[in-house]
Amino acid sequence: LCGVGDVFCGSKIGVKAVATVGITEAVVTLVYSFAIGISTAPAAFVARRTGEHQPEQAAVGAAQAIWIAVYLSLLIGLAGIFFAEDILRLMGADAGVIRTGANYTRIILGGNLVIMLLFLLNGVFRGAGDAALAMRSLWLANGINIVLDPIFIFGWGPVPAMGVEGAAIATTIGRGTGVLYQLYILFGGRSLVKLARRHFALRWEVIGGILRVAASGAFQFIVASASWIVLMAIIAQLGSEAVAGYTIAIRLIVFTILPSWGLGNAAATLVGQNLGAHQPERAETSVWRSAFFNMVFLTSVGLVFFAFARPIIELFSQDAAVVQAGVITLRVICLGYVFFSYGMVLSQAFNGAGDTLTPMFINIFCFWLMEIPLGYLLAIQLGMGLLGVCLSVAISETALAVIAILIFRRGRWKQVRI
Repeated sequence: LCGVGDVFCGSKIGVKAVATVGITEAVVTLVYSFAIGISTAPAAFVARRTGEHQPEQAAVGAAQAIWIAVYLSLLIGLAGIFFAEDILRLMGADAGVIRTGANYTRIILGGNLVIMLLFLLNGVFRGAGDAALAMRSLWLANGINIVLDPIFIFGWGPVPAMGVEGAAIATTIGRGTGVLYQLYILFGGRSLVKLARRHFALRWEVIGGILRVAASGAFQFIVASASWIVLMAIIAQLGSEAVAGYTIAIRLIVFTILPSWGLGNAAATLVGQNLGAHQPERAETSVWRSAFFNMVFLTSVGLVFFAFARPIIELFSQDAAVVQAGVITLRVICLGYVFFSYGMVLSQAFNGAGDTLTPMFINIFCFWLMEIPLGYLLAIQLGMGLLGVCLSVAISETALAVIAILIFRRGRWKQVRI
């Protein structure tokens, strides 16, 4: 939702602003990957301990995960602050986008701690079964961002117009407020996981266990994010209009799959808690039901996107080239929604069991060995342009779902220990 707000307001500035947001967010997906990947470990750890009725150990695991997130965010933040221009240049951005977007990139990456903690602490909430708290923190973060976006971007009252930099500031403030709310809940005893100072004493054996799961979990999402970065670099060769249209459509797609992501997280929590309670068959049943409901939801959304792609994209831009690129992206990618729905839930189910290696290997095959080569072949070598990139996404996501279904049915995830 933060991304949709940034793109909507940025589109009122110009194509370069939208391209800046799109290219920067492609890089920031690496941060999301670290954050989501790390959050899979405490989510699985907390879910198991909750199923085993060990709340004290769940709190210890959450606190140790926070130390990991703080350390990683420091390294990423320093790189983002000092090498913002180089990062945009490496992504294929033209001089105009680099000039417009360097500070946006610097602010977003420099403040990545709030991204890390927002995802990680929500993983703790989900592992404990407090999904409503995770939702509230996200709504708070996104709501504040939506309110602040036009104020900081266009200027209002004593606040000067800051352009695309204002979008970065608004996003960081919104996410930071969401994190403060999460910490208030955890330290205030309003969650099933109750944090206290004693839980932050370093427990290297716990940190080691979390890192073992988090490493493959993070790499699993890095694989997917890296493929998106490479695809964005390919699209950047097609011009700023293609990047802008693709960015708008992808933001809309990501926004609409948030409920689907919630179903996947719910399946992960149910898997972890049921395995902790020694109920593996109930865990499997919950996954298949979540996947079916997700398929019904995403298919409905896909039909709406396909039928009304043009008027939807025109809400964000009136540039003919941008609109055309957005329509192509929206229509082609949503064709894979039926399979995407199953792949999303099953991947999260593996993570909930603590089996982060399986989805990691699936992602390597489907994204690095299939999506990237196919996208380059279709878009550049065969001259299909943006259509070729979008087809590669739909095809690879379909393959991922089929492979995940076949492996999940084998049931080895039921024997994972964490």
